[in-house]
Amino acid sequence: MIKSKIIQNDIRNIALTIKKDAKVLIGKTILITGGSGFLGRYFLYTIWYLNKNFFSKPCRVISLDNYITGTQVNPLLGDENFTFIKHDVRKSFDTRDHVDYIVHAAGIASPVYYMKYPLETLEVATLGTQNMLEFARDKKVESFLFFSSSEVYGDPDPNFVPTPETYPGNVSCIGPRSCYDESKRLGETLCMIYNKIYKVPTKTVRPFNVYGPGMMVNDSRVIPRFLTSALKKEPLPVHAGGNQTRTFCYISDAVTAFFKVLLSQGNGDVFNVGNDGNEVNMMTLAQIVSELFKGKVEIKSIDYPSFYPQGDPRRRSPDLTKIRTVLGYKPKISLEAGLKRTLRWYKDEAKIQSLERS
Repeated sequence: MIKSKIIQNDIRNIALTIKKDAKVLIGKTILITGGSGFLGRYFLYTIWYLNKNFFSKPCRVISLDNYITGTQVNPLLGDENFTFIKHDVRKSFDTRDHVDYIVHAAGIASPVYYMKYPLETLEVATLGTQNMLEFARDKKVESFLFFSSSEVYGDPDPNFVPTPETYPGNVSCIGPRSCYDESKRLGETLCMIYNKIYKVPTKTVRPFNVYGPGMMVNDSRVIPRFLTSALKKEPLPVHAGGNQTRTFCYISDAVTAFFKVLLSQGNGDVFNVGNDGNEVNMMTLAQIVSELFKGKVEIKSIDYPSFYPQGDPRRRSPDLTKIRTVLGYKPKISLEAGLKRTLRWYKDEAKIQSLERS
C-alpha cells in the first residue's frame, strides 16, 4: 500500500493520537476535496490506517480533485472504502450517498502555482467553498472543515507576532498575493455566514507553513526548494538577505490538529495550526539545511525571482493559545527532526525515480 516507511510511521503516530476522538467516524462517510494534494493525502492515509487497525466498521471516503497540481497515482486506488472522483469544486457537486463530514482542503497553496493560476486559486476558495457549503447544507453534515491559511494575516504588525486568531490582518486586496489571501478571507466569511444563517457546523483552520514527506519536490516553497537544491548540489537560494522569519509545522503535528478541529464541538470556530517553538529567519533555515549536508552546501543570497510574488511577509508565527487550551493540541516534532525526516523521504524518492528511469 503506502510504500514509504517514513510516511507509514507518521500516519501511525497521527492515528494513535486521535483514535479515541476518531471513533465517531466509525461507519460514517467523509468527503475530502483536494484529496490528492499534500494535506488531503494524509487525511486519506490516516483514515485508511484507522479502518485497518481500530474501526469495527470502516469509514468511507469520497475524494474529489481536479488534479491541477495533485497526482492521480494513489496507493489507495482499488480499496473499496475509497472513491476517487475527478471534479473541479468550482462546479457544484452531488451524490446519492449520504455524507457525514466534509474536509474542504482543495486549493493552490504554493505562491509559484497561484501566480500561474490566479483565477483558479481565487475561485476554488470562494465559488468552491460556497458549492461545498451548499452541499453540506443539503446533506446536513455533522462537521465541515475549511482550510484557510495564515496568509489571511498578511504582513502582521510586529506587536501581534505571535499572531492570535483575533488579529484582523494587514493585507492588500490588489497585491500580488491577493488572489490567495483575499480568497481565503472570503472563504472564512462564507463559512461564518452559513454557520449563522443555515447552522452548517463549520470549523476553520489557519495552517502556518506545513511541510514534510509527500510535499512535491517542485512545490517551490522554501523547504522543498532548499532540500532539492541541496540534493542537486546547487546553492541554497535565499531571497533578499533572508531576514524574513517563519515557523514550520511538521505534517504529522498539523494533521493531528486538523482532525482535532474537524471532530470538535465548537461550530463556527477558527483555529491557528502550526508550531510556535521554532521561529527562524530564512538565512538560519538555510544554515540548518546546510548542516544536514555537513556544511558542504553553499548558501547564496539572491533577488526574488520573477516567478515568485512580491510582498513576502516579514514575520509569520502563530499564537497557539486557543488550540492548546480548547483542544489540547501540542506540536511534538522539532524543526531539526522534521527536516531530517523530510530529507530522508526526498532521498528515498530520488532513488525510486532513478530506478524507474533505469
